[in-house]
Amino acid sequence: MVQLLVSWKDVRHAINMNKTIFLSFYLGLLAWLCVFGVKAEDAYRFFTFEVTYGQISPLGVPQRGILINGQFPAPTIDCITNDNVIVNVINKLDEPFLITWNGIKQRKASWQDGVLGTNCPIPPNSNWTYHMQMKDQVGSYSYFPSTQMHRASGGFGAINIRARAVIFVPYLKPVEEFTLLISDWWKSDHKVLSQTLDSGIPLSMADGLLINGRPSSTTFNVLGGGLYMFRVSNVALTTSINFRIQNHTLTLVETEGSHTLQEAYESFDLHVGQSASFLVKFNAPVKDYFFVASTRFTKPTLTATGILHYDGSQIQASLPLPIGPTYQIHWSMKQARTIRWNLTANAARPNPQGSYHYGTIPITRTIVLANSASNINGKLRYAVNQVSYVNPTTPLKIADYYNISGVFNVNSLKDKPPSFSPILGVSVLGFTLHDFAEIVFQNNENTIQSWHLDGSDFWAVGFGSGVWNSTLRRKFYNLNDATTRHTVQVYPKSWSAILVSLDNKGMWNLRSAIWPRRYLGQELYVRVWNDEKSFQTEYDIPENALRCGLAPLK
Repeated sequence: MVQLLVSWKDVRHAINMNKTIFLSFYLGLLAWLCVFGVKAEDAYRFFTFEVTYGQISPLGVPQRGILINGQFPAPTIDCITNDNVIVNVINKLDEPFLITWNGIKQRKASWQDGVLGTNCPIPPNSNWTYHMQMKDQVGSYSYFPSTQMHRASGGFGAINIRARAVIFVPYLKPVEEFTLLISDWWKSDHKVLSQTLDSGIPLSMADGLLINGRPSSTTFNVLGGGLYMFRVSNVALTTSINFRIQNHTLTLVETEGSHTLQEAYESFDLHVGQSASFLVKFNAPVKDYFFVASTRFTKPTLTATGILHYDGSQIQASLPLPIGPTYQIHWSMKQARTIRWNLTANAARPNPQGSYHYGTIPITRTIVLANSASNINGKLRYAVNQVSYVNPTTPLKIADYYNISGVFNVNSLKDKPPSFSPILGVSVLGFTLHDFAEIVFQNNENTIQSWHLDGSDFWAVGFGSGVWNSTLRRKFYNLNDATTRHTVQVYPKSWSAILVSLDNKGMWNLRSAIWPRRYLGQELYVRVWNDEKSFQTEYDIPENALRCGLAPLK
């Protein structure tokens, strides 16, 4: 045994030493928390968008376009998962204006969605600032004007969300990324096209197809042996497109925020409103090559081209262009079924995508939505379950927040296609927060449809011909590895089915991505609600919210 003999003086000295050590430790811990607390806050990215008219000539004919910061197409927003993106939009047009952010979920903040059901439009010669967070998102997206037919004159751009450095990405890092916005185009501006639609006349076929605002002169430089990423978005008004690269293969790695199984394609269909990311290995002989976009399901077929220039190439790209599909519906549907979730890869979060077993979740409600072309009051309108949507003067979200009566009624749209004649109305489907819904899009028309949902992504679990019924069609659902996305195509005389977890409280636009149809009424709103008033489920109305209609003044 060892005996310890310590004097009181030694004890007091030790206590004083411990106080000094503790104080030093406390101050050090506080400094550490301050430093890492700042680092832990998600980054802020600030943008100013000045929206103006300007002369452009995409198809060789001078016309009035809508420019953002003098650019057509508009600037690309590059950001990282969870970044806070602040966009001050200055409207210098002669009409009210809004931008919507296609595929950005706006978690707990439908106030930022930028559609007339959630926002008062920005008046001419004024501004409004969007406050958005790219919460738990990664991938290729787009933005465009949501008001009137403005997007027919421009104002559209790309949003590229890259993964955080701490998140593993399931593919090799490319040498460079190329962003492509593919759009159909008319030689008439948006006001002329609006007048055509307002008179009850459908739009004629587009005059041309553009890649990044040009029909033929977009050029990218590449290194032989290099791996490059192509972020491709279909921002057209009406037209599905097929994308391909001469003598090269596209490896699909992502669709609208989902990492996919890395299938190789000679060409790939993108429908209106959809986006995808491809890796391309440039290991062909050194020369220039065409990349091509062409319209699908149209007569005639419109084509736009660009040039891939290998470093050191002295040989121009040569014809023929790579052949793409034209009107083969079954080919497109078959390809759509090959797009699968990479179950072992993560997306924006570290957990594998496949850890969410969507196919085992009980369905709380089934909705069948049938689109139709209708004659209402002697004019062409488009309807969903026999109701053609008309925007009220007060945004639905503001009316909901302030309990303003007479603007809309929840569940004013039937869950199934009804038998009554088409009418004008304000269509709202009501859901409880965390409902898990099955939505079937029934297309009985001879033209392809494209549907987009704001606020949530969904699993596109089934495509089929004819009329959907629950007994037979569900047998063919992909309940294992369907990808999540925000826009789904519906082929002519066919149906498409989605499953969606409605876990984002708010008022969300469910619309035809084919803009003339949306302009003439093919849309509705989905109200996701619970009675709890909490920042845990939904943010309060922004202090800078614009007021219009019956909204009370601040």
